Amino acid sequence: MSLLSEILDYNKIFIEEKLYEQYATTKFPDKKLVILTCMDTRLVELLHKAMNMKNGDVKVVKTAGAVVKNPFGSIMRSLLIAVYELKADEVYVIGHHDCGMSAVESEVILKKMTDRGITAETLDIIKNSGIKLEQFLEGFDSVEESVEHSVNMIRNHPLMAAEIPVHGLVIDPVTGELDLVVDGYSSKED
Repeated sequence: MSLLSEILDYNKIFIEEKLYEQYATTKFPDKKLVILTCMDTRLVELLHKAMNMKNGDVKVVKTAGAVVKNPFGSIMRSLLIAVYELKADEVYVIGHHDCGMSAVESEVILKKMTDRGITAETLDIIKNSGIKLEQFLEGFDSVEESVEHSVNMIRNHPLMAAEIPVHGLVIDPVTGELDLVVDGYSSKED
């Protein structure tokens, strides 16, 4: 049986037994915040529990490393929509220790791509179109500096409302301990 079949079979039971009822909420976050965090599997439940969040409390945007690289990309668009359309009044950027993005080397990823069938011609076409693949695929050295960079990108974005505090934290993916990197309240006073 394929993973997709397992998922669809379980989904039928989930619907028939009305297991969804315990998750009923609205599209607006009860705690009026949006979190940008990493897609790391260890954070799926841990992050919410460590912050005392339940279903319906928060909007969550996930990306590799909790990094905002493009000020007009889909990550930033999601954060802006959360603020302007979905009533989020605060933004939290939460990276984590032992992040896979801290070990990412663009050359290694490009090699893995070619090993899986992406041709050198395709890579050349992309590079010749002005895309800097090495920068696009690069990781980071310090999770704290990466979180601070993303906080600054969001806070200083020309379309972000000035009154929105943007916080930066780093979570331990084992214990859930949160380390404060940027206090968005105090930085609003600076």
